[in-house]
Parts: sequence; C-alpha cells; structure tokens
Amino acid sequence: MLNVSLDEQNRRKADVLSESQKLRERIDGSGCNAAVDKLIPILESLKSLENEECVLRADYDARRAGLEADVCELEDKVESGSHSESLSESLDSLLEMSLEKLDSAKKELAGRLRAVLLVKRQIDDVATQAEVIQYDRRLSELNAYIQEKHQQTRKHYDTYNALLEIKDLMLKETSLLNSINSQFQDAITSADGRMKLIASMEGIVKNSQQKLRKLENGLDEEQMTLSNLKKKYAAAMSEQRHCYSLLKAFQEECSKNERLRGLSAA
Repeated sequence: MLNVSLDEQNRRKADVLSESQKLRERIDGSGCNAAVDKLIPILESLKSLENEECVLRADYDARRAGLEADVCELEDKVESGSHSESLSESLDSLLEMSLEKLDSAKKELAGRLRAVLLVKRQIDDVATQAEVIQYDRRLSELNAYIQEKHQQTRKHYDTYNALLEIKDLMLKETSLLNSINSQFQDAITSADGRMKLIASMEGIVKNSQQKLRKLENGLDEEQMTLSNLKKKYAAAMSEQRHCYSLLKAFQEECSKNERLRGLSAA
C-alpha cells in the first residue's frame, strides 16, 4: 500500500513538473516573462509567510496549553487551601509574565500583519488574468477607434485637397478660355495672328500633357504605397491572430496549472 502511494505521488510530481515545463515554454514564447518573473517571488514569499503562520499557530497553541496548565495548577492550589499571600504573589507573577508574553505576541503579530499586507499589495500590483484580457480588449477597441478616426481624417483631407486642385484647374481653364475668346477675333484676321494662336494652343496642350503625366506618376506612387500598406496590414493581422492564439494557450495552461496545484495540495 505504501509503495502504491509513493508511486502515485511520484507520478503526480512528474506530471506537475511536465506541465510546469510546458507552461514555462509557452510563457517564454508569449513574451510575458517580466510579469511572471515578478509574480513568482511574490507567491513564494506569500507561501513562506503562510508556513511561518502555521509555525506561529503551533507555538501559540503550545503556549496556550502551558497557560491552561498553569491555570489548572492555580485552581488546585486554591482548592487545597494554600496560603493566600503566596498565592497572591504567584498570581501577580504569573499575570506579569502573561502580560509580557501578550505584548510580545502583539508586536510579533503586528510585524507579521505588515509583512502580509505588503505581499498582498505587491500581488495586487500584478494584473490578474481577467484584467489582462480586459486591458487587451480595451486597447484593441481603442486602437480600432483611433485607426478609424485617422482614416476619416485622411479621407477628408484628401477630399479637400482634391477639390482645391479641381478649383484651381477650373480657374485656369476659365482664364484660358477667356484669353482665347478675347484673342480669337484678332488672331483670325491675319496669318501671323493665326500662327501665334496655333503656337499658343500647342503650348497649352504641351503643358496639359506634362501635368497629366505628373498626375499619372503621382497616382502610380499612391497605388504602390497602397499596395505596401495592404501587405503590412495583412502581416499585422496575421501577427494579431498569432498573439490571440498564444494568449488563449496561455490561459488554458494557467487553468491547467491551477488544477494541478489543487491536486497537489489535496
């Protein structure tokens, strides 16, 4: 029966070590080493304080048993009719010793309570699993909101710039048409005027073609930038899905670790 119990304990210990190793590997892969390294010594300190509390409780129980024995002894003396003066001195001495022990115990207990509160505050400073998930969700929502506002702002600016450019082109076109209209009647009356008009029109066409090529080059650059941004967005989405999968695996391993701790404690 003893061998079976030892084998069972060894098997459970091996399972716990194996699960702990897997959990450590997943933690290393998810990039949460700093938070875990900060939490582990705090938990170890809390466990140490719990052990010290058990030792103190045992010591207090022993002291209480001693005091109860002293009380029984005094009751026996009272019942046996011992001398009242010696009994009073014994009671005073015992009371003084008890008060000293009580003061010492209070001071020690106050120190232990301060240490426990300090450890609890340190544990509270470390975000819990639910808080980490909530923070991640809120940050994701905030990032999506900021991206949406940024896209809307860029869209409005692009629309404004496009309309402003269209306005400039329309003003230039109106000015050009007015100039042609004012010079047309004088230009067609002579051959020299017609040649100047034709040369002027060719210059206008040439400038328009140059501006068109410039706009086409700008469009090509914008399309290339858009293509690069789409690739970066796809890579970022893939990385986000990978992070979500790691977070889910980490949560599952945390749950397994809690169950294993419960089994080992049992």
